[in-house]
Formats: sequence, structure tokens, C-alpha cells
Amino acid sequence: SFYEELVTHGILKPLTAPVEGMVVREGSSNYVAPQGISSVVKYYLEQSGADVSYEQQVTHISLRDGRWEVSRKAGPPEQFDVVILTMPVPQILQLQGDIVNIINESQKQQLESVSYSSRYALGLFYEAGTGIAVPWAAQYITDNPCIRFISIDNKKRNIESPKVGPSVVVHTTVTFGSEHLDSEPAEVQQIILNHLQRIVPSLPKPSSIKCQRWRYSQVTRAVAKCPGQMILHTQPLLICGGDGFTRSNFDGCIESAMSLAEAVKPHL
Repeated sequence: SFYEELVTHGILKPLTAPVEGMVVREGSSNYVAPQGISSVVKYYLEQSGADVSYEQQVTHISLRDGRWEVSRKAGPPEQFDVVILTMPVPQILQLQGDIVNIINESQKQQLESVSYSSRYALGLFYEAGTGIAVPWAAQYITDNPCIRFISIDNKKRNIESPKVGPSVVVHTTVTFGSEHLDSEPAEVQQIILNHLQRIVPSLPKPSSIKCQRWRYSQVTRAVAKCPGQMILHTQPLLICGGDGFTRSNFDGCIESAMSLAEAVKPHL
């Protein structure tokens, strides 16, 4: 039903572009978000009618008079009746305040057992009208120590236009990501570009480049025996969820969201 709704509203479309080296599982369907994966999040936020504040880095969560006081890096603390945490699990464990003592020993062990792969993502952006002469929209690479995936992103999303410049997205291998996690981004960027030049020598020079360190890329080991969420405190409710409690794909995110919603409902 989630896929049907998103397809109906044009947020998702079935993947039709050629992707070389993709493992196709029997009975599975593949979709693409023409306006980027953030459009899925924006769609649900609009549906919710929620008042959203961005770039608020939470640092402390403490109990104050039967409510949660949430402190952030910049600005005064605020109080809430219910707090839901969906950031990567290691970042939950980095929070300060009463939450440190509220998470019991058993829960702490479960949360500490979660692991993630790390990668770098590189974006190459071109002027409108630039031609990229490759026969595929995306390609999985199996024989390179640095690069795992390359996508001609506008081609993959099936939104090629003479008015909009093409973009190329590159994901590194998990091994490369972990080996260079604390390296200088400029140095990593050059290594990726050198490998990319060898794999796709016909690639033109981009007008701009962005290199992104992706410390928590995909869940390699999720929280065990927690179906989509974990209640840390009941009254007032403090609960955590996300793909760290299921798996790192859209189905895993939906599964956790449904589980969170059922747990939160009685507290509204």
C-alpha cells in the first residue's frame, strides 16, 4: 500500500533504466525516486502536518517534572511529552543527560551490538547539455578496491533534460570506506576520482564535485529481538527505532515506522 500511494503521487516510479551487475531477487520490484529519496521523506512530513525544525543537533535528554527536556547544540532546551529517536544507534548511545542511566544494562548491550558499514559518496555535477557516453544508467563494480557503484543519476531516475545538467554519483566499497574513515576528504576525493577515471575514461570534467563521508551507511547487524523499536522509558515515553532495529532498505524503514506508531498511539 505504501508503494502504491507513492507511485500514484509520482514520488516513486518503477525502475526501467538499465543497471549493470544488479542482483535481481525473484519476486522483488525495484523503484526509483525521480526527485531524489528526500522527496519520500518530504511527502510524509507534508502528510503529517508536523512543524519540522531542521539542523537541530540533540545533545542531552533528561527528565524534568514528568516531561522530557531535550537540549541541543545551539538554542535553549525544549520540553516534550514523547520523544522518538531514529538516528543511527551509536548516536543514541552518545547522548548525555538522564538517558545515560535510563537505558538499562540489557538494552545497552543490545544497542552496542549494532554495526554499520561506512562508505564515501561522490557527486559530480555537469553543465546542461554535457553528454556522458555510456550504455548504462548505473553499474555495480565487482573488481575495484575503491568503487562499488556508479550511477548517471538523471538517467537512472529517467528525468534526462536538455535544460538540466547530468550528475554522476559514485559509492565506494565498504572496505575502502572503513580504511579511509578518518582520512582527509580532499585526499579521499582524489583517490576516488583516479579510480573513476580508469573505470570510465570517457567521463568529462565536472563543473563541481561533492565528497560525502557516510559513517553510518547500512546496517550490517541490527538490534536483536526488538521488532522495529525499543522502549527506553514508558511514562513519559522515550522510544527508539529506525533501520538499526530492522534492516537498511525502504521495507525495513516502513516496518520500524509501523512498529513505532503502534507503540506511540496509546500515549497520544
